[in-house]
Amino acid sequence: MKRLAVVLALSSGLCGCGLNVQSPDLFLLTRSGPGPQLTLLVNDGGTIACNSGKAKPLSDPLLLQARDLATTLDTDAVSKLRIAAGAHSVFSYKVRLQHGTIYFPDTAAATHAELAQAEQFALQAAQQACGLSG
Repeated sequence: MKRLAVVLALSSGLCGCGLNVQSPDLFLLTRSGPGPQLTLLVNDGGTIACNSGKAKPLSDPLLLQARDLATTLDTDAVSKLRIAAGAHSVFSYKVRLQHGTIYFPDTAAATHAELAQAEQFALQAAQQACGLSG
């Protein structure tokens, strides 16, 4: 009985003190081209830091989209996908994930659906979560 009381006291102490466990970052997306560069640091805990600013909450739909995107882009990251910009490219993207970094121009989205998803996420997150024009 005494042992149970000690276990309960310890467990309630752990629950109350907050273990300060931080969620991992899903990815860092950088878009460069005309105008200012855009950087989005997306954390699995539901936050996004825009252009090296303070972390802001990310809506549930955008967080789910970011998690799916991180999973989808992982194969490209492992293979270190790098697509050179073509003559008609406007924006260039760099996405740093846990298993590597990928580089691609906006024109690559025409043949790579996962890259189109990354571009779409960047636009939506910039507008919705960051309050930027996109």
